[in-house]
Amino acid sequence: MKKLLFLPFMLLFLVSCSNDDDSQTTQTEQPLTEATYLDVAYGDYPEQTMDVYLPANRTEDTKVFVLIHGGFWYAGSKEDFNQAVPIIKQYFPDYAIVNINYRLADIGSPAYPKQIEDIQQMFQYLESSDYTISNDYALVGVSAGAHLSMLYAYKYDTEHNVKAVCDIVGPADFTDEAYTDHPQYENAALALVGTASPTQEQLQEVNPVNFITGMAPPTISFYGGQDELIPSSQGPLLKAALDNAGVYNEYTLYPNGGHFDWDLATLTDMYSKLIPFCQNHF
Repeated sequence: MKKLLFLPFMLLFLVSCSNDDDSQTTQTEQPLTEATYLDVAYGDYPEQTMDVYLPANRTEDTKVFVLIHGGFWYAGSKEDFNQAVPIIKQYFPDYAIVNINYRLADIGSPAYPKQIEDIQQMFQYLESSDYTISNDYALVGVSAGAHLSMLYAYKYDTEHNVKAVCDIVGPADFTDEAYTDHPQYENAALALVGTASPTQEQLQEVNPVNFITGMAPPTISFYGGQDELIPSSQGPLLKAALDNAGVYNEYTLYPNGGHFDWDLATLTDMYSKLIPFCQNHF
């Protein structure tokens, strides 16, 4: 998988009043400096780690990009997103970035629900930390990571802290006939829910489009017309569901694009859409 992607200075003054001799002293709190924390454990399992990039001069209003890697639910790592970090820093210098690992699927331990549980645990860790950031998040995911991003944002984010979703070649509707007839469908189902022949109930449980309402966050999506893993029909199905719910969304199909193995011109075009989307909607 191609490794993708992606101040104003503020002084905080603390005025303390002294009761001794009716005198006052004024102290200036120094702005927070830039900080990077690698391989932070947000849970007890070895795979529950994340890299945290905090900007200088951050406040409790600082927004956060959360990067969720792909890998068919059973492979990949946060290192796949390493090259996105400097791009995000360049265009969004005031934002924090969190790049996560999560528990991978294996025999007897499918991706769902543990990977959603990991995302929930990661957010709980962030919100109890002393990082001085907000609870406003944009989820950026590729492939399986995009599926997890959409499923979490549309179904599990009951407090609506996710303000934007960036979906790159993510599975959005497992009931799509182009997907159920796909040669990789059984492998995907096995990794995701633990069986190559999932029931309709199991499919509905992990189907992002099922949970789209008018409260869903703005979403931008990108798909490849020659993708050997994800049918290109997934993009229009996702867009139709978002349109029907009245949710702002943008959708791009690259007719000659595969499963994110895109050439420089295609990647450049993707960035030219992704960056202003985040600037305008996050």
